[in-house]
This record gives sequence, structure tokens and C-alpha cells, in this order.
Amino acid sequence: MLDDNLKSQLKAYLQKVTQPFEIVASLDDGAKSKELHGLLKDIESLCDKISLRLDGTDARKPSFALNRPGEDTGLVFAGIPMGHEFTSLVLALLQVGGHPPKVSDDTIEQIKALEGALHFETYYSLSCQNCPDVVQALNLMAILNPNVRHVAIDGALFQDEVEERQVMSVPSIFLNGEPFDQGRMSLEQILAKVDTGAAKREAAKLNEKDPFDVLVVGGGPAGAAAAIYAARKGIRTGVAAERFGGQVLDTMAIENFISVPYTEGPKLAAALEEHVKQYEADINLQRAVKLVPAADQGGEHEVVFESGASLKSRTLILTTGARWREMNVPGEAEYRNKGVAYCPHCDGPLFKGKRVAVIGGGNSGVEAAIDLAGIVGHVTLIEFMDEMRADAVLQKKLRSLPNVEIILGARTTEVNGDGTRVTGLTFEERASGEIKQLELEGIFVQIGLVPNTEWLTDSSIELSQRGEIVIDERGMTSVPGIFAAGDVTTVPYKQIVIAMGEGSKAALGAFDYLIRH
Repeated sequence: MLDDNLKSQLKAYLQKVTQPFEIVASLDDGAKSKELHGLLKDIESLCDKISLRLDGTDARKPSFALNRPGEDTGLVFAGIPMGHEFTSLVLALLQVGGHPPKVSDDTIEQIKALEGALHFETYYSLSCQNCPDVVQALNLMAILNPNVRHVAIDGALFQDEVEERQVMSVPSIFLNGEPFDQGRMSLEQILAKVDTGAAKREAAKLNEKDPFDVLVVGGGPAGAAAAIYAARKGIRTGVAAERFGGQVLDTMAIENFISVPYTEGPKLAAALEEHVKQYEADINLQRAVKLVPAADQGGEHEVVFESGASLKSRTLILTTGARWREMNVPGEAEYRNKGVAYCPHCDGPLFKGKRVAVIGGGNSGVEAAIDLAGIVGHVTLIEFMDEMRADAVLQKKLRSLPNVEIILGARTTEVNGDGTRVTGLTFEERASGEIKQLELEGIFVQIGLVPNTEWLTDSSIELSQRGEIVIDERGMTSVPGIFAAGDVTTVPYKQIVIAMGEGSKAALGAFDYLIRH
């Protein structure tokens, strides 16, 4: 199952296992069970503290549990956790085997203090870069607290469950049989939702913090670069981000990051976070909802968060990035995560063999259509303009695929559904005005980005007509002492390397401002 290189790497990791445990597999005669059996045999052969049993009785087959002798940890993988979930498997093996997790003591105590039966089920896809964060967080909770159980389920292998539960977006989390949440969530966010007092305790801690010299709001490439450059200057630096990585987390192949021929978004995001943590930057996972500029130059700016807490700083660097642009047509909001999706890598496997549409003929749309064509039954790409804007090489590849149809000069006017899921869409042929309908099961929207600046509406910071933050050559906004960088600003060409450069420049600008004021 595993090649020699991967076996060698895994064997080195498994040397960190300090206590014995069992892998209890539930298998049948199917091909996937045989494939899983091969993987588990490989793992058993790499560590003398791991034993494999084949007498599991789980109804989901193939699946396996990781149990300590005489103890059901409540951690189960239903499926074969390769792809992006291979890291989740490795971490689970280490943590069940006694290797300490990389979380704070406070977080560990918070997990151990959770009361009541908490049975989580997470549906993931192997190509989803957002899923591992959720799977790893819930696995850790199961390992640390006997009240918590977690089953990580490969939706592509358990299609009947996916259909029955109407799972049309991953990760989809169920708690005690009921829908809990969808999309990427950090361990802190999950705990805040199940531990109702956590948010208040965290808010109280934030409110007690002294003002920063520089507070970076946002954790993407621009925010990470700004935090590193500011912290290296020896000034009190804080970071407030809803998640580390930003849009990079939703990016798969990255081939234009100078000096790195190829990497993937989640890998780069993890490296950004690790680099920031090497410096004395105070990191806070919070979502900003309001900015109150200083009353006078040299005063303290205040950022208010969703939790109700706030932080103050002499200067700010806003790097809140952008998000997928929506079509804003009837039915889109109603059927979001019920057939309307924005991440083809994450949700594509859930539409295996089905008919889908991709909205948008730029590079993102065409790349999504090419990827989906290898999974789904049929792809219809719909482009508003009379020609696609994607690179010629991508267009050529798309047109060569037998299960792809391209519709140009069309405006999507409505998402159709039966009340529970998407059944099609309505579009208008712009040249003739004729209204037509497509029957399909999924719609992937790929029409660009919109800046995350709604929270700045009442802040007196100047925004462009597109909602981007207007900045000068030093990265400063219209408000003295407040800087901005990355995709949230008016700087053209939304690229990772450009965002990093702009974040660095904004940090140098903030430092220069502090010196002069």
C-alpha cells in the first residue's frame, strides 16, 4: 500500500510512540477493504508497539478504530485516510501512542473538562484541504476525553450515508446525530461551540491585554509577513486572525511561488503559522467585526471582535484578505452547501457521476471544470462574456474533454431546487434574451473574489468602489497609523508573493510611523 519512501518517513514518526495500542479493523470482501488491510499491515510492520486486529464489528466497512489496551478511545476512521487525511492518520497514531499534542495546557484541560456524551461524525473528502483541521481537532478531543467519540468518514466511500443525510459540502460535522457545522473549523472554534463558557473566558483574557505597538488583523500571507517583520523590530506585536492562511488554505497547486517550484496551500499556510510562532508575536484567533480609530494622532486604535472582546494598538495593519464572490441570484443562499459550492477540490468528490455546472470562465473556473470532469458525469461551464478569459493552454485542455459543455454569453439568473437540494439553474442567453434551464445536481461558483471589508464600514477608512482599502506607497490608509496589505487593498494583481511583499512593506511603514510619532 505504502511505497518505500513513505514507509521510511512513517517509521521515523512512529518511533515517537511510547505506549502500545491496537488497530481494530472492520472489513468485508470488497476491494477497498483489501486496500485498507494492506495499509494497516504496513503500519503494524513499522512499529512494535502497534498490533492489528481484524475482528472489528463496526457497521461501516472498511473502517478501523485506534484503541489502547482495555480502552476504547472513541477514535474511528471509516474509509482509507490517504490524500490530505494521511496527516490526520499519522497524528492520530502518534497521539494514541502517547506522543503529546502541540496544543496549550489550557486547551488540554478545557477538553478534559467537557461533560456529557459528545458523539461527532465528520464527512470528509480526500481532496479537501479544509477537512484535516476538523478531523484532527475532533480526533484529539476523543483521545483526551472519554466522553467524546469521533468517526471520520470518507464521503466518497459511503455515498448512501451522504445521500441520506444530504451531505453536499465537506467537512460536514454531525453531533449526536444532528447537524453541528460545516466548513473549516479550528479546535478553538469547536470548543467555543460546545463549551458555552469558553467564549466569555477568552473575551475576558483579551480585554485584560495591554495595548500593542502593532496589531496585525488577518493571518494570510500578507498578515504573516507583516507580523514577522514587525516582531523582528522588537516592538510589541499582536496578531488577530479568524484562521491562519486565509485564501491560501483554499488553494491546491501553487507553482509560481518564487524559489519553490511546487507546493500546496495548506502546506504553505502551516509554514506561515510556524514562522510567525518563532517570534514573540501574541496570536489571537478572533474574527474582527468593528474598528474604532484613535480619536487623535498618536492615540490607540481599537479592534472589536465577534466574541465581544477588543484589543488596542498604537498602529494597525489590516490584512483581512478576500473571499469567493457570490452570484447574488435567487436560490444561491438557500442552496449553499446543498448543491451550491465554492471549492471544487473539497466538494467535487461528493458529486461523483453527477451533472454539475461551473460558473466563470477565468483561470479558476476553467481549472475547476477540468478537475471536476475527471470526477463527475458531466460539466457545463457558463461564462457571462462572449469568450473565456482563462489562459489559452487551459482552454485547449478544457475543450478536449468529452464530458464538458461550454456556454458563452450567458447570465445565470436563478438556482433551482426542490427545497432540500439543487436540481438545476436558470440562465439567460444575453444575445437573444432567451431563458433556458439546465438540470443538474451541483453548481460551483468561480467568479473571482470580494474584499473582506464590511466590518470597516463605519471606520472612516477610505474604500474603493470595489470595497478595497485605499493605501499609499507605504501601505498606510486614509487614517494615520492604520496600514493595510494584501488582497484586501487596491494593490493590483492578487498574488501570494505580492501579498507577502505588501505585508512586509506595511510593517516597515508602521515601524517608521511609530518612530516619528
